[in-house]
Amino acid sequence: MKLFKSRKTYFLYNPNSLSYERVYPSNKERIIAVLRHLSTGVFLGGIAFFVMMNFIDSPMESQLRKENKLLQTQYSVLAARLDDALDVLEDVQQRDENLYRAIFQAASIPESVRKSGFGGTNRYEHLLELTNADLVVSTTKKMDMLRKQLYVQSNSLEELIELGKTQEERSKCIPAIQPISNKGLTRTASGYGMRMDPIYRVPKFHAGMDFSAKIGTEIYATGNGVITFTGWKQGYGNCVMINHGFGYETLYGHMSKFRARVGQKVTRGEVIGEVGNTGKSTGPHLHYEVIVRGRHDNPSRYYFMDLTPEEYDRMLQIAENHGQVMD
Repeated sequence: MKLFKSRKTYFLYNPNSLSYERVYPSNKERIIAVLRHLSTGVFLGGIAFFVMMNFIDSPMESQLRKENKLLQTQYSVLAARLDDALDVLEDVQQRDENLYRAIFQAASIPESVRKSGFGGTNRYEHLLELTNADLVVSTTKKMDMLRKQLYVQSNSLEELIELGKTQEERSKCIPAIQPISNKGLTRTASGYGMRMDPIYRVPKFHAGMDFSAKIGTEIYATGNGVITFTGWKQGYGNCVMINHGFGYETLYGHMSKFRARVGQKVTRGEVIGEVGNTGKSTGPHLHYEVIVRGRHDNPSRYYFMDLTPEEYDRMLQIAENHGQVMD
């Protein structure tokens, strides 16, 4: 007998009757057939689902992928622009520090203040879960750095603007002449720095300059200011101190006579006393100091209204050649 299939109907050839007789499958065969077709469909569906999920984007996924790529490009462009902005700001900071603040003799802003960071190690932790986290964190750090440095620089410029408004008054107050008449620089005795102590015979830091002169030689205020002290000071003998404002003070030591009183306003070139030989002194002379914001500075830097460049060079040579001071 030969089995003949027509579509999903089965026929079996009967040689006795010489005809095809229809065959009816059992329930078991029907169930097996259904399961076979179902498993085939599930398998093919799984393959189709895998291909769709991994190789073919949905319209929404395609749109999100495009937006993500655009955001990445924008972050890269922003990072490059922030680098350019930081370079420009660094140039402004250099000009501010080495030019503008030097012109106005303003205090320097430490590098640690200009480029200080932000506290906390977990400041950017919430960004680490984002796509392209390294780029996002790097860009955010640059943005924070730029904002902080701009804030510091803005305050610096505000300070310089205020200094500019008071520059005329400031120029009158800065100590800018020698404290005694010193034509020919013959009275320059010893300069600022390490010198040999005349009494203890050991190297010692000399915080001012010495000018040799006869007792009674007039002493001048080197800038406008207010007398804050007249009297005896250990080591200096009779001395006068002037507060010039803007962070400047001057001290005049070993005087024989005061010609100014505490609280008196004085102008540059006004006589405030006379040279003497009081205190720790080995001979008649004036000891002169310049104090800027609480720290001693080399007085020779402040004779720009009194000396020509040639005279200034010569005065420095004279002062440096004297290893021993008079006090």
